Amino acid sequence: MYADYHLHSEFSDDSRESMDNQIQQAISLGLNEICFTDHVDYGIKRDWDDPRGIAWRQDAMEPLANVNYPEYFAKLLRMRVTYGKAITIRSGLEFGIQSITVDNYKKLYDRYQDQLDFVLFSMHQVNNLEFWTQDFQIGKTQQEYNEEYYREILKTMKLFKNYSVLAHLDLLARYDKKGIYPFEKVEDLIAEILKQAINDGKGIEVNTSSWHYGLTDTQPSRKILKLYKDLGGKIITVGSDAHSTKYLADHIKDAYAILKNEIGFEEITTFDHMQPVFHKL
Repeated sequence: MYADYHLHSEFSDDSRESMDNQIQQAISLGLNEICFTDHVDYGIKRDWDDPRGIAWRQDAMEPLANVNYPEYFAKLLRMRVTYGKAITIRSGLEFGIQSITVDNYKKLYDRYQDQLDFVLFSMHQVNNLEFWTQDFQIGKTQQEYNEEYYREILKTMKLFKNYSVLAHLDLLARYDKKGIYPFEKVEDLIAEILKQAINDGKGIEVNTSSWHYGLTDTQPSRKILKLYKDLGGKIITVGSDAHSTKYLADHIKDAYAILKNEIGFEEITTFDHMQPVFHKL
């Protein structure tokens, strides 16, 4: 199995790549399966049918909006008709969830669960303060913002169960201007998160964008991957987080090799109607 389980298209506010282009590139690269996981970030973005309207990025005049769900799922169906003989196309969403927005995601999942194969549990902001802008980190020590981040993930996991895997679990490493925070200082918190995921029948993701972001380790780190395995975790997906064809499937096979040869996983996972499907590495 050669699959990319974290892809964005024109339905994400931060991507201009068409589904068609992503699919054609995936076919040309020989992938067996892909899953689109376009962005939903309640709290900082609104739905297109929100009566208040949506906001726009002033610098680029781009919509600060969640997926246009009816158009998204309709296009996925068309793409399966067009390309289904060449590649398996799965339907997913990336939930940029926080504890204060759980109710929004419960309603969204209830509305579209029959059309979903896969849901990423991501955390891009806490209390509507984003990481990439440094709004969340400002005014806090490195210890404070790392511990708060992991505590918020655990808190939210206990409130929301309608997801498949935890995406880019140590995401803060991508945006931490103070360097990589030592794993050992948050190991107990991360272990609680992983135990919660395992007990809930959920998995974790290897996000291969770590290569093009210039991180010195995988995301999540090898230590987190090993801890997940040692605790009994078995469900693991691999995704490029590609917002353009340039990064589609980027380093997927490198991640497979690390999972098999360094961590000791024997299988990776894909999803069909929210159910994990296991494939030998």
